[in-house]
Amino acid sequence: MSVASPTPFPAPLPTRRGCPFDPPDGYGELRRDRPISRLAFPDGKIGWLLTRYEDVRAVLEDVRFSSDRRHASSPVRAFPVRDGDPRIPGSLIGMDPPEHTRYRRLVTRWFTVRRMRGLAPRIERIVADHLDAMERTGPPVDLVEAFARPIPSLVICELLGVPYAERADFQRWTATLFRLDEPKESVYAARDALWDYMRSLVTVKRQLPDDALLSQLIHSEDPSAGLTNQELTGLGQLLLIAGHETTANMLALGTFALLCHPEQAHTLRTRPDLVDNAVEELLRYLTIVQFGVVRVAREDIEFAGVRILQGETVVASIAAANRDPERFADPDELDITRSAAHHIAFGHGVHQCLGQQLARMEMRAGYPALFQRFPSLRLAVPADQVPLRDDMFIYGVHRLPVTWQG
Repeated sequence: MSVASPTPFPAPLPTRRGCPFDPPDGYGELRRDRPISRLAFPDGKIGWLLTRYEDVRAVLEDVRFSSDRRHASSPVRAFPVRDGDPRIPGSLIGMDPPEHTRYRRLVTRWFTVRRMRGLAPRIERIVADHLDAMERTGPPVDLVEAFARPIPSLVICELLGVPYAERADFQRWTATLFRLDEPKESVYAARDALWDYMRSLVTVKRQLPDDALLSQLIHSEDPSAGLTNQELTGLGQLLLIAGHETTANMLALGTFALLCHPEQAHTLRTRPDLVDNAVEELLRYLTIVQFGVVRVAREDIEFAGVRILQGETVVASIAAANRDPERFADPDELDITRSAAHHIAFGHGVHQCLGQQLARMEMRAGYPALFQRFPSLRLAVPADQVPLRDDMFIYGVHRLPVTWQG
């Protein structure tokens, strides 16, 4: 497939959605006519936007592109890092090998398929407890507060050893970090507060260890570990944020999508054997990392017919890639019977989401249990009144009012 010449007029990243479940308008046209296009960043710099599946996948596995965000432009915010900020120790999401390799190796064994399957009974119990609470309270409820947010928050707190009673603080700080229109002073303050919180927790775990992940990393017998308090703080902060924010939004937005596609909800309710397909299809169809993944060219690179210069920022649109008709038949249709196994909602390459198996386990437990417990579940407000997270880095809904026949 040939690549059309990039537009000579760089444009900002598309962000306006015509449908709450589709990527922002314009991605389809770009993917068809200019799959590699010039992109104007809020900080005044010019880079590139990739919208085709094969290009997005290729750039995410290409070692010539760096994940170090200190040198990248943000596609939606003009202040990606604070002047003079060092690299956050332990925050492997913004690191390249070999640093990334070291940190990832230390924590990967905690997130294997086998270990996540071992957590399944506990996750199912947490799901059932929250459904019981919903039933006792009675309709209507906000599904975000009653179900979608507390389940992954409680799971990641137990896994890491973070007191769940303190969730209001770290959830508030995370929301501030992810809000696009937040003043930079508030973003910096929230980041510092979250850092101080996790650093204090690391200090406590050194003195009073438990069996959870954070203590295990501190007191590891692996001689290659040797993590400093700074590294433990950065790593713990990353796992805490990623462990509750993304899955919470998938549970809520996925439920919203199923309620707006009642035939799909009926299929999930009556065909529990399709739950794995349903989870993968919802991940593909919704792709909550709405503004793409950022990489920086380490050198001048010839890539898919264009020349990318050293230092230029490249935005790989996962949302556009997961709707590529060259890869998925009828990509704009939600079909939980399809096999969407090759989607890249969790990214690709060495930075593929570390906690993807945990997220899958939570969704596999959450969706079918919700729709089986409340077969008459429906929206309590018109669909166009559900507040969307257009203003956040991670897409979803701010609230999801639902009701059912008691």
